[in-house]
Amino acid sequence: MSDIALRAVGLGKMYRIGAEREAYRTLRDTLARAAKRPIERLRHPGAATHASEQLWALRDIDLEVQHGEALGVIGSNGAGKSTLLKVVSRITEPTEGRVEVKGRVASLLEVGSGFHNELTGRENIQLNGAILGMTRAEIKRKFDDIVEFSEIGHFLDTPVKRYSSGMYVRLAFAVAAHLDPEIMIVDEVLAVGDASFQKKCLGKMNEVAHGGRTVLFVSHNMTAIQNLCSRCVWIDEGSIRQSGGAQEVVYSYLGRSAEGPVSGEIDLAHWPHRYGSGEARIVHARLLDENGVMTTTVHRTRPMEVRFVFESRCAHPLHFTAQIVADTGEKLLHLSHHDTPELRPGVLKGQYEVAFAVPVLPLCEGQYKFWLAIHTESMVPVDVVMDVLPFVAEDIADSPRPYRTTASESAFCWTPSHCSISPAP
Repeated sequence: MSDIALRAVGLGKMYRIGAEREAYRTLRDTLARAAKRPIERLRHPGAATHASEQLWALRDIDLEVQHGEALGVIGSNGAGKSTLLKVVSRITEPTEGRVEVKGRVASLLEVGSGFHNELTGRENIQLNGAILGMTRAEIKRKFDDIVEFSEIGHFLDTPVKRYSSGMYVRLAFAVAAHLDPEIMIVDEVLAVGDASFQKKCLGKMNEVAHGGRTVLFVSHNMTAIQNLCSRCVWIDEGSIRQSGGAQEVVYSYLGRSAEGPVSGEIDLAHWPHRYGSGEARIVHARLLDENGVMTTTVHRTRPMEVRFVFESRCAHPLHFTAQIVADTGEKLLHLSHHDTPELRPGVLKGQYEVAFAVPVLPLCEGQYKFWLAIHTESMVPVDVVMDVLPFVAEDIADSPRPYRTTASESAFCWTPSHCSISPAP
């Protein structure tokens, strides 16, 4: 285990749900219950006294993490990611299997874990640092760096019960990050912070990883996973579904992370992630590649088309849009039927199909999805469906560039351009 920082072998965690809680009973209650039990068994021979259900949050997890490796952990909500981190952090005991950890661990799994609400930020740095294993001299030496990183110096002597959730996570991460742990374990709590602080935290974790220490990082931010982690595991229903290079696993996950299998089309009649008046409703959508074939993979600089079918009972003219959104949430490309001046739809009642064709996809390689929308002419939402038709934009095989053009390394959008070089005057 000389090069291995963490190893899980046959790891499993089972919870029992639905079990009755034993209430306090007197001796008379106990004797009466014992007398009634034979009669109850005759009346209900198959009934259990305490009905319960076993839920395996983790099952048969085998995992090895090398020293200095940054490992991403992805999966849908309830898949078992946080349970895995809690078992690895020894917050909870496994039901079966074992975990071997070599080195000091700093865990940031819940906002403000280890804080005392009545104590000030200054006092909680002392307390939380001690809980995480820092010596008094170590805390004193790093105190100013922790305060500077957390950016809460103005509120340092304020009780943390008055902090916002963002201030909580700033202080909690700042203490954990300055522990100089051999292993840093971070759950999705960074999502509480603002964009600039998230970037700062990712930079710190990157610094930790490149400094020879180990990082386990759970996140729904696929861009962050790819930027930080060299390897990734996808957990699905408590088991490892795929393990490998971060980009490879993320691509596979995005292709199947929507509700149901992804095939380039989706039934939206009962899609829950939507808002609007409902006078018109998008019921179906599909994505087509440059050859008119339904797909989840398109090529940058090549044509693509998105189509959606809607049903309308609206008595007013409607406005149709489609937006391409990055996995991180940024809206990148806005398509509107007003960009086609000759198309002036009037009042539409019944079922119709809207098609947006993009002759040259101006996106770098990466993962994206669509928001499809219907508004009134005054831009009142009628039906806006979010996070549908996830797709991957790939670099073209005959690209003249000697390197791949990725969103994480260059920019989100790309468009053809002309460059000339001449002597300076």
